[in-house]
Amino acid sequence: MAGARRSGQERVPPHPDIQEISLQQVLEALVDPIRRRIVRELYAARRELACGTIDLPVSKSTATHHFHVLREAGLIRQYYAGTSRMNALRSDEFEQAFPGLLRVLMEQRERES
Repeated sequence: MAGARRSGQERVPPHPDIQEISLQQVLEALVDPIRRRIVRELYAARRELACGTIDLPVSKSTATHHFHVLREAGLIRQYYAGTSRMNALRSDEFEQAFPGLLRVLMEQRERES
């Protein structure tokens, strides 16, 4: 039984504590338009999405890199559901650490459209 639990935990990559994330790290992650697109998709969905359900104009390996950067910057939480890697925006945690930042990013997108 303990082995089964350990296997499940291995399928959840490490996530930084939101209190350890700097604004600089977040802004560096969001400077890339592909990463902003991922965040916007997750924000609009208001639920977890599998990596493959977000249509990105990049290769699978490049998309994996972008998801990794967002996870390391504390913006998303990832876990496996079967063979799919699921992604959730850490909205509530982020709102506490950086009040209003996600809302401003979403409003900016609307202005750009």
